[in-house]
Amino acid sequence: MMSLPFYQRHHEHYDRAYRHKALSSTVSQYQKETKSKSAVYAQGSAAYARGSAAYRHSSAAGFSLDSSAAYSHGSSAYDLESAAYSYGSAAYDHSAAQSKRSAAYSLDSESLSTSSAAHSHASESINKLAAAYRLGSEAYSIGLKNSNLMIEDQSYKMSPKAKRAKQSLISEDKENEALDYSVPIFTGRAVNISGITDTEEERIKESAAYVAKRNLFATGEGVSVSKVAKTTSEEQHHEKKSRKVAIRESAERVAMKKTLEETQAFHKKLNQDKLLHAPEFIIEPRSHTIWEKENVRFNCSVAGWPEPRVTWYKNNVPIDVQAHPGKYIIQSRYGLHSLEITECEFDDTAQYHASAMNVKGEVSVYASLVVKRYKGEIDASLLHARNLSLSPFAVTPHGYASRFEISFVDKFDVAFGREGETMSLGCTVVINPDIKRFKPDIEWYRNGVLITPSKWVQMQWSGERASLTLTHANKEDEGLYTLRVAMGEYYEEYSGYVFVRDADAEIPGAPGAPLDVQCLDANKDYVIVSWKQPAVDGGNPILGYFIDRCEVGTSHWTQCNENPVKFARFPVTGLIEGRSYIFRVRAVNKAGVSLPSRVSEPVAALDPADRARLRSHPSAPWTGQIIVTEEEPAEGVVPGAPTDLQVIEATKNYVVLSWKPPGQRGHEGIMYFVEKCVAGTEDWQRVNTEIPVKSPRFAVFDLSEGKSYCFRVRCCNSAGIGEPSEATEATVVDDKLDIPKAPGRIMPTRNTDTSVVVTWTEPPDAKELVGYYIESSVEGSGRWEPCNNNPVKGTRFICHGLSNGEKYIFRVRAVNAAGLSEFSQESEPIEVKAAIAAPSPPYDIVVLESVRDSMVLGWKQPEAIGGTEITGYYVNYREVVDGVPGKWKEANIKAVTERAYRIQDLKENMVYQFQVAAANLAGVGTPSKPSKPFKCEEWTIAVPGPPHDVKCTEVRKESLVLLWKEPVYSGRSPIVGYYVDMKETEAKEEHWRSVNEKPLQKKFLKIGGLTQGVSYVFRVRATNQAGVGRPSDVTDAVIAETRPGTKEVVVDVDDNGVISLNFECDQMSPDSKFIWSKNYEPIEDDPRLNIDTKGGKSKLSFKDLGEDDLGIYSCIVTDTDGVSSSYTINEEEMKRLLALSHERQFPTVPLTSELAVEILEKGEVRFWLQAEKLSGNAKANFVFNDKEIFNGEKYKMKVDRNTGLVEMIMDKLEEKDEGTYTFQLQDGKATNQSSLVLIGDVFKKLRDEADFQKKEWHRKQGPHFVDKLGWEVTDECNVMLKCKVANIKKETHIVWYKDDREIMVDEEHDFKDGVCTLLISEFSKKDAGTYEVILKDDRGKDSSELKLKDTAFADLMNEVCRRIALSATDLKIQSTAEGIRLYSYVTYYVEDLRVGWVHNDTQIKFTDRMRTGVTGEQIWLQINEPTPQDKGRYIMELFDGNTTHKKTVDLSGQAFDEAFAEFQRLKQAAIAEKNRARVLGGLPDVVTIQEGKALNLSCTVWGDPTPEVSWLKNEKSFVSDANCILKFESGKNVSFSISTVSTQDSGKYSIVVKNKYGTETSDVTVSVYIPEEERESEQEKKQ
Repeated sequence: MMSLPFYQRHHEHYDRAYRHKALSSTVSQYQKETKSKSAVYAQGSAAYARGSAAYRHSSAAGFSLDSSAAYSHGSSAYDLESAAYSYGSAAYDHSAAQSKRSAAYSLDSESLSTSSAAHSHASESINKLAAAYRLGSEAYSIGLKNSNLMIEDQSYKMSPKAKRAKQSLISEDKENEALDYSVPIFTGRAVNISGITDTEEERIKESAAYVAKRNLFATGEGVSVSKVAKTTSEEQHHEKKSRKVAIRESAERVAMKKTLEETQAFHKKLNQDKLLHAPEFIIEPRSHTIWEKENVRFNCSVAGWPEPRVTWYKNNVPIDVQAHPGKYIIQSRYGLHSLEITECEFDDTAQYHASAMNVKGEVSVYASLVVKRYKGEIDASLLHARNLSLSPFAVTPHGYASRFEISFVDKFDVAFGREGETMSLGCTVVINPDIKRFKPDIEWYRNGVLITPSKWVQMQWSGERASLTLTHANKEDEGLYTLRVAMGEYYEEYSGYVFVRDADAEIPGAPGAPLDVQCLDANKDYVIVSWKQPAVDGGNPILGYFIDRCEVGTSHWTQCNENPVKFARFPVTGLIEGRSYIFRVRAVNKAGVSLPSRVSEPVAALDPADRARLRSHPSAPWTGQIIVTEEEPAEGVVPGAPTDLQVIEATKNYVVLSWKPPGQRGHEGIMYFVEKCVAGTEDWQRVNTEIPVKSPRFAVFDLSEGKSYCFRVRCCNSAGIGEPSEATEATVVDDKLDIPKAPGRIMPTRNTDTSVVVTWTEPPDAKELVGYYIESSVEGSGRWEPCNNNPVKGTRFICHGLSNGEKYIFRVRAVNAAGLSEFSQESEPIEVKAAIAAPSPPYDIVVLESVRDSMVLGWKQPEAIGGTEITGYYVNYREVVDGVPGKWKEANIKAVTERAYRIQDLKENMVYQFQVAAANLAGVGTPSKPSKPFKCEEWTIAVPGPPHDVKCTEVRKESLVLLWKEPVYSGRSPIVGYYVDMKETEAKEEHWRSVNEKPLQKKFLKIGGLTQGVSYVFRVRATNQAGVGRPSDVTDAVIAETRPGTKEVVVDVDDNGVISLNFECDQMSPDSKFIWSKNYEPIEDDPRLNIDTKGGKSKLSFKDLGEDDLGIYSCIVTDTDGVSSSYTINEEEMKRLLALSHERQFPTVPLTSELAVEILEKGEVRFWLQAEKLSGNAKANFVFNDKEIFNGEKYKMKVDRNTGLVEMIMDKLEEKDEGTYTFQLQDGKATNQSSLVLIGDVFKKLRDEADFQKKEWHRKQGPHFVDKLGWEVTDECNVMLKCKVANIKKETHIVWYKDDREIMVDEEHDFKDGVCTLLISEFSKKDAGTYEVILKDDRGKDSSELKLKDTAFADLMNEVCRRIALSATDLKIQSTAEGIRLYSYVTYYVEDLRVGWVHNDTQIKFTDRMRTGVTGEQIWLQINEPTPQDKGRYIMELFDGNTTHKKTVDLSGQAFDEAFAEFQRLKQAAIAEKNRARVLGGLPDVVTIQEGKALNLSCTVWGDPTPEVSWLKNEKSFVSDANCILKFESGKNVSFSISTVSTQDSGKYSIVVKNKYGTETSDVTVSVYIPEEERESEQEKKQ
């Protein structure tokens, strides 16, 4: 942004009426007012438009033309945008001396006027700079110049300078100091001020004039104007003021000397780079649609600095004028740029755009060109003339003038949602022609009001589909949504209604949430909140509403009213000035409080004038605060009385007052006190005793309902409280707005099959109606449902979402702020079904045959038949002579039912046009468009005419059926067949392909192989011996799809064997009919068939199905969207149906299972069969060997009719029971039987099984085995023998045996888990044998045996080995003194586990150097004296008898090196250990000997080399002497002898053997004792 000039940076002032931070404004917060108002100038905060008028009046009285006036009127830019000059001029005109001085400073008025005019043509960049100069307003300037303005007789003057304030001169070295006097700050638009002018001299003149006027205004010169005589005090004040003027004039002279220096400094401070700005297109090129061979010109103008360079593009490719000489003409002059294309061709249809670029950026604008090509016999030369102007409806090759054709596909329908849900509406938009990169304007409207994106609404345009998403639906979103797609000036619209229901209440029975919360009449501390009442009251009347507020930026909600209010408006007071709030409303009834409404838009607590100024003023280049400072007045002014006090709203709860501020109020802000009194008294009471209000609005609460009150207002400021205003008239505290009366004359009418149009009349004396709520109820249900949740305007509404065929009644009530009216009277019941209307026009009229005086016409059925079947058609015709059509004539008076009609009595060789109108019960519809001209002449061609009435039916995703009628004109020979052609709808004509290779004899064809979702068209050609005739008209486009809910014809055979075809339709209208056809020919009174239709179901029954009935049976439902289906009965299907019919006529009881036999637990024999179902009357007969048997002691018989089970139980089988058993069933007229033959081996096997089961049952009466004895191998590789037992008690014993020898078990089994086990650890061959376990108690015994021999033992050992192999750990490497050992641990080892080793995929052959073995649980491989050849991958293979388990280790690289090094170390250590010196044995640890005895000790030592031997006594060296002899003989024998020991010989003796491999010491302790007798004698001797 551009910085301000130095002399504007001084003006940072403060207005004490707007000291709140939220109200601090910027230069951008001011702009020009309307010309009808004077400028509002904030001299102290209270100067109004009257001030402008007063100055104008004064200026007119003493005004003389001088340079200042010329300057003010000479420059249009200054007059309209820069009020600083105008205001300065007006202020300066107060005295002639000052005016002359201003003239001298401004040098010459005429030159300044010329300079100003030149400035107005400056570049846009200078206009932006001029925004910083905006120190006035257009309105103020116009107010000064308006000599006709009448002002009030009041005096306005500027505040005198405070005594303590020092004179401030504007100078460059005091840029940051604030002046003591306010400067009017106003802005405008498009200011043209100096900055860069033609000459330096003009710049200096301009700046000098501005600074002179600004300094003049800064002196605070007062102007006093009055039409009445001045008082004495006013005259004295004026004299005092004049003396100040003289002082300030001297200061002005000093300031003016620096004018040129300041101006030059200003221009030096300007940064030329900041004057640059990006290109901007002032005039954009527009799109064109023209004819071929015409010229077209695109024009645009662009602004920017430096001057932008413009380049033209066609479809994003730069246009090369040199490459197409004469085709394109590009011109640029005076900022106007043009592209002209001469002799336009069809290929020139494209998107063109101009791109403007300079150093600050690039911008582009787009336009489209559509070139139309002529077809037909129109003289194109006439249309190519430049001056020809086609009307919008002129005939063109495409029917009308060129325009964009906009259509909507996949349109949104009436939508229903619920509060809080996300709803989405969308349409696919098809625009023709489709011009690349030409984007349409997409707009959405709700109830005719343009919708803008917000947090509640999101809009998207994908290039093909427009969508609108309601992210959080509320009832405010309910309404009629309209999508408008515009291409230039042409647009199309599509609309659909959106209904939003209330969200589920948190409290059952609580009302719905209010809606449409708005804030009205907002002021500094007060706002009125309004809302609309909900349609749903929860079944209980709404008692009132609570209003909540929340300060913007917080999440804390505060309830504004203690008691619920019924009126839908409420004044909220106590707001904090300058802060913004949002509001919401909740409804309450006796059940509870509703969910809150959607929050209102934020509203700021501001004076309306401040809010309007903040909202309307755009931002300026400078964004700093402007603080306007007013001097303290010499004397305080008590404000006058407010004016225009009135009651603007009165309810039972409150009264709202409004007034205008007084004219006399001083220079500071004022506040108000409100007083009330009962009407007829003078007992005035102050309402707001504690805090005066700031807004000229106030809501008075706590008034007595029904009483009359008067109100008045006083102003107050620091000087005191003013006089009261005039009191209001007596106001009765009551609702001024009455609840409306009920609407009347409720009239429902049919609309669609799911909607009804309801109309009503407005209630009488209705005031301030918000809208209406409509409710509907199914007749007789007593339950009412809201049709809308947002009040609707007007007296007509379409109620959607109704059930077709149901009868509804409706009622309406009106809504205003006072509440909801009573319900209207209920309407008459109306059945919901589509309204009947006249059909739309038929189309595609063709001539099927033509002879000399007649023609046969054909046409297609109308697209809309009007809700009822078409009763006939009316044909009109007219003659066409030399291209001029005549009058229409009726061809038929009586309606024709077929879509083909022969018109008689025509003139041969005359040209005719035709039109057709369809008729139904609603009347005759609009006639079709006139057909193309046809000539009535004899057809002499040999080939047949076109088939007609071609239509598609039974449309499915992969197939459809095509029907047609034979041509009226068959040619010169009979028709022998038909060819059917098809293509995709969008494909070109050359893509037609024949469906059938050979001609069809029938007039229908089922076409398969279609692609789902693809649109197709079809046509039919007839052929005879002469050839193939003209094709029929093309069918309407058909999309291959199976629509949801599609049903097919179903064949059925009833209980009486009657065969029928059934078809059902749930899309029928009241006038729909089922039409049955055989081979697509309508069935009429066929004696072999019977058709019965009831409601939405139709049945075609065959009386006696036979070969004559073979064919395709189809059914079409009229007045639907093509509901149809067919069923083919061929010979195979006929046989199946006849068999089924016979079965139904002569039924059998269906059996789930035939007669079977089984043995029960006690050995009983059960015969049984299962029927699919049996009725309560079913019965069974039991036959044995052709004799019926009955229920008794031997036979127990039972028939369960619920399950269809028939059974017979026999206690046992005897020899006489051998034979055939038969069960015979009868259920109504249905019968069945089933037999079972039990003879010979079959009977013997069954009898043996029965005996065995009986024995088993007896066995199980005592302790017995449920699971016989078996084995399993545990995870620890032990073998566990286990069996499962039952019927065990405490006294039951269990005994284990092996090979008939009892196994002693340490612990008795408690049988708690019913399992008995015997654990055999480390199972091996010695454990093979026969194991038996016996259970026994007083009830009996049972045994189980398990043989673990031969194969059984081998299998068990294989499993043991497998478990052991699985327990093997990974191979590890260990170094030993002999070499390297590879080993793995297993749980335990058995010989049956075979171990093998593999080295580098080669089986190892074991030698003395390479050995394997098992040590405990370790399986190892010893490699003695390893060499590098022993490196590689080793595998240990464990074979369990079935599977080989492998463990692998890699002995190479570092692993081998480390192991080998450790082997060398251990080897050396072993050698050292083997050869080191050591004492092998012979010396005792302790020797006890009697004194005087001889001691002889000997031991053997070993070492290689022979060790050195030495002795120690008590850790000291000890050698041989006479008493002690030490010997070392043969390098190994060591002896130690003392001939006579004494007590001195006691001690610890150590033998030390040593060689180079080590040293070893062996200790012996010698203890010498004296016998007791000798000790006593010695003691005696000593004594």
